[in-house]
Amino acid sequence: MEHIIVFVTAKDVPEAELIARSLVEKRLAACCNIVKDIHSVYWWQDNIEESSEAFVMIKTRRDLFKLLEAEVKALHSYTMPEILAIPVVDGNSGYLQWVDEATTQ
Repeated sequence: MEHIIVFVTAKDVPEAELIARSLVEKRLAACCNIVKDIHSVYWWQDNIEESSEAFVMIKTRRDLFKLLEAEVKALHSYTMPEILAIPVVDGNSGYLQWVDEATTQ
């Protein structure tokens, strides 16, 4: 089974919590970590923007990505949310087994 970590930024902690809870409840993610108060600097509509955001780190399986992506888009307030999947190349086998069990629908 292939595992991924998905990065999502949200406009604030309540939005991050909404996304995280929904993903875990629907078993699209085994675990979501929320980091409060990140400061982002980025290009948007030909301008450099800065904003405070929350960051969600999502542990899941690669085969669930499209469903996870659709759920994040449905809940997210941004026009084009950051949803980036990073492959897990190795890890604690017990933890990865738990990810598999926690995301079994």
